[in-house]
Amino acid sequence: MSDEDIEDVDLLVVGDGKAGKSLAMDRAKAGWRVVMVERDKIGGTCINVACIPTKTLVGSARTLLTARDAAERGVEISGEPAVDLDRLRAHVEGVVGGMVSAHAKMFADSGMDFILGTARFVGERTVEIRTNDGTTRVVRGRDVVVNTGTTPAVPALPGVTEAEVWNSETILHLERLPETLLIIGGGYVGCEFASMFAVFGTRVTLLQGRDQLLPREDPDVAGQVADILTDQGVDVHLGARASAVRREPGHGDVVVTLADGSSVRAQELLVATGRTPVTADLGLDTAGVELTKRGFVAVDNHLRTTADHVWAAGDVAGSPQFTHASWNDFRILRANLTGRDATTTGRLVPYTVFITPELARVGLTETEARAQGHDVKVARLQVSAIPRAKTLDDTVGTWKAVVDAETGQILGAALLGHNAGEVIAAVQMAILGRMPYQQVRNAVITHPTMGEGLNLLFDALDQGAPRRKEPAGQAPPDGNRD
Repeated sequence: MSDEDIEDVDLLVVGDGKAGKSLAMDRAKAGWRVVMVERDKIGGTCINVACIPTKTLVGSARTLLTARDAAERGVEISGEPAVDLDRLRAHVEGVVGGMVSAHAKMFADSGMDFILGTARFVGERTVEIRTNDGTTRVVRGRDVVVNTGTTPAVPALPGVTEAEVWNSETILHLERLPETLLIIGGGYVGCEFASMFAVFGTRVTLLQGRDQLLPREDPDVAGQVADILTDQGVDVHLGARASAVRREPGHGDVVVTLADGSSVRAQELLVATGRTPVTADLGLDTAGVELTKRGFVAVDNHLRTTADHVWAAGDVAGSPQFTHASWNDFRILRANLTGRDATTTGRLVPYTVFITPELARVGLTETEARAQGHDVKVARLQVSAIPRAKTLDDTVGTWKAVVDAETGQILGAALLGHNAGEVIAAVQMAILGRMPYQQVRNAVITHPTMGEGLNLLFDALDQGAPRRKEPAGQAPPDGNRD
């Protein structure tokens, strides 16, 4: 093709995930010529088939739990609270649809050229776009960002494709709430759906091939999560490796055969075994962009690929698979594209697992801290000791923090309990500010709030021990909590 057939722009973004769409809008508003192409999800995975719809469902499940417990809290509700599937579906679709519409407007208002279509690299920094309206365009960017994300992985299980099973996206169609549900995979996604559907009234069986749920967590934390799911009615099987899948005739039950020869069955099966990068059909080799052994785009700590002026961000670049990590990728890219210098090195990425109650994590686990050679002290607090939890009658869970014994620096925390995802931000700020735990312990935090539990958590480190000299400007705690 000749140069006359190519549209030249300042920035070409392939995929409208959080990093890509944020950068495209930002640079378009700054006066750059920007083209962004997206295959099928306006606004990206998060708002269409991940964070937003799933957390909307989690909110509905928690509302159902609250309604069931209303009488114990002095509130009369006539009839047994139950899920109305049509209204539940409409609620989720309304939330998602509203955000999709808002994104379409934001894209237009920014001044970018937003194209719905499929892009494939045909040269350096150049893609051919087959648009959804049947036309073809060839666009070359002075800078290019690959932001195509990931898609649910399909495990190499005999029969899994033919059995028409669910993944973490198709389950959100909410065609029905099955009476029974099998879930393969005890990671974050599997645990979230297990908790949610158990609350909705489905009998859930969770199959985890490893010897604990949530393998990235400390064993004691993962064990508590397993206990909570069990209390919600989930039948948790650890060390249960699936070897084959089949569906009985007439769209009957799904039967999963395990490695030990036994089998389990349910009306539906959710496969939650991770996600795989969307790179296979992009023609990245033509653009000089190399992939890792796992198929992700290879990037350095500036998010540069192996091709000049081609960058990658978000899940497809191997960043932590959280929207907030992708948003930070946007900030790094914006800095690097505008003459500054920013890297991913040393960034602190928290996350929350939206089971009920939720598990929030930041920094090092106890296992990781010890493996790195830290002499650690571990603080633990039962959520039932926090006054706010008592007022809410929501006292399930345990908080845990890991502290360097010599310096008092907070290395990490795992908070399992009500609103843990909100409280973890305070711990993150303390770590970023290199505050010794004593400053958090002595901080005057509003009563009664869940955040106040941080006073109690770090107070537990010094119970029965001689009090060391307090950091400058900090008064010792009074030790009283109602």
